[in-house]
Amino acid sequence: MYEQIASNKRKSFFLILFFLCLVFFLAWLFGKLTGWGPQGLILAAVIAIAMTFGSYYASDKIVLAISRAKPVEKKDYPYLYNVVEGLAIAAGLPKPRCYIIDDTAPNAFASGRNPKNSVIVVTKGLLEKLNRVELEGVIAHEMSHIKNYDILVQTLTVVMVGVIALLSDWILRSFLWGGGRRRRSSSSKGGNAAAIIIVVGLVLAVLSPLIAQLVRFAVSRKREFLADANGALLTRYPPGLASALRKLHADKEPLEAANKATAHLYIVNPLKNIKGNVNKLFSTHPAIEERVTALEKM
Repeated sequence: MYEQIASNKRKSFFLILFFLCLVFFLAWLFGKLTGWGPQGLILAAVIAIAMTFGSYYASDKIVLAISRAKPVEKKDYPYLYNVVEGLAIAAGLPKPRCYIIDDTAPNAFASGRNPKNSVIVVTKGLLEKLNRVELEGVIAHEMSHIKNYDILVQTLTVVMVGVIALLSDWILRSFLWGGGRRRRSSSSKGGNAAAIIIVVGLVLAVLSPLIAQLVRFAVSRKREFLADANGALLTRYPPGLASALRKLHADKEPLEAANKATAHLYIVNPLKNIKGNVNKLFSTHPAIEERVTALEKM
């Protein structure tokens, strides 16, 4: 269990480090190609910081509104409240606020910028279709997302994807609009080196958004494995979460409140099951079989 947790943390760290390197390399390349120099890096940093702050403070409210989640009181769902309160105490966290989605498809997610401002959202279908130990496994998984600050990690990756897409678009536009004169000037000064930079810049401008999305999905998948391991550590009963994942996977009913923008938040993909090795690269969730196998090994 501890080995799984350590492995996932290492992989997530290196994926995010790669993300940051790609952002700053593109910013440097943009400055080089446009003649802006260090101002390109400064501009990218300002945009990234502004987007991060906006996402950080408003992400939970936006997600709750999109998902049509409603707050619930203890008198409405004491069963859910007891599980959340018990696991919050076990995790050493403030009790998250509870929300419910009026949908029979079983699923759940956590949101909030930090443990003090966190929420756990479940569907009615989850409460109806899981037994006590399975529900504890799911809530422990979501509690682990809160404890690991996964929502913050996901927000940062989304922001970095946006910055990379923006920089790539700027690089392409610099070639299309008024860039010919700069290219001829730089080529005459730098010869082959300048031509290579231009070619590399074009290739990266085209491929970077795709690479960024793949890295974002990879980060999301690693955080799911990490939350599974942390959730099992919290309940001390990996079979409970494994059984819940099997049930959620077997239930083919799509969640109507979910969309592509929020799908990565849920414990399992709420839209559809993705098959095939190529399609798995674009999935925000690991294969259920892989997650269950990892839990069974614990």
